[in-house]
Amino acid sequence: MAIHDGHRARKKEQFRVHGLDAFADHEVLELLLFYAIPRVDTNRIAHLLLDRFGSLDGVLSAPPEDLETVEGVGENAATLLSLILPLVRRSRTTASKTPVIIGTTRAAGEYFVDFFFGMREERLYEACLDAKGKLLRCAKVADGSVDAVSVNIRVIVENALKCGASAVVLSHNHPSGVALPSPDDNATTLAVYDALRTVDIKLLDHIIVADGDFVSIRENGLLPPI
Repeated sequence: MAIHDGHRARKKEQFRVHGLDAFADHEVLELLLFYAIPRVDTNRIAHLLLDRFGSLDGVLSAPPEDLETVEGVGENAATLLSLILPLVRRSRTTASKTPVIIGTTRAAGEYFVDFFFGMREERLYEACLDAKGKLLRCAKVADGSVDAVSVNIRVIVENALKCGASAVVLSHNHPSGVALPSPDDNATTLAVYDALRTVDIKLLDHIIVADGDFVSIRENGLLPPI
């Protein structure tokens, strides 16, 4: 058995017995990298990753192409690391097999806070609902950068019509950490409201998510009463 094999076996056993609470951040990365980088000292690579991206969250949020700039990190390791946060988001937003009901501002906010977990670039999603608030479909309608997202209103209207939706809730994230709506956010919300109204579909709200919290544009008074 090679020296690294013995070390890996001990770390795996440590996790099985004590869980991740017994691990420092570099050891968490080291353990993950065991499954993508064979027969190499992944402890050193873990430290290089933390030095490059500043934190465990920074490493897991980094694009694969940036991860691959770190010595020792190839395509397999970069893919594995960049898979973790999307996998957690998928788990959190599909945990229940019961229908998702978005009937209140609180329900909308809580749903989308999980949806944007760990996301570092702005994205816009559209939740299409039936007349009772049951979620019919939630679709990504735009990708953005770290501080902006471009909106195609026609796509939003088409998504709602294809679902047979009675109402829509929009949501996007502010990776800056400030959930307050910008003038552009307000202008976009009103434009979507007007476009949906022409096909007899309600825009119930536009939720802005940042750092595990959210702001409702409807509760801010921008949209007319339902």
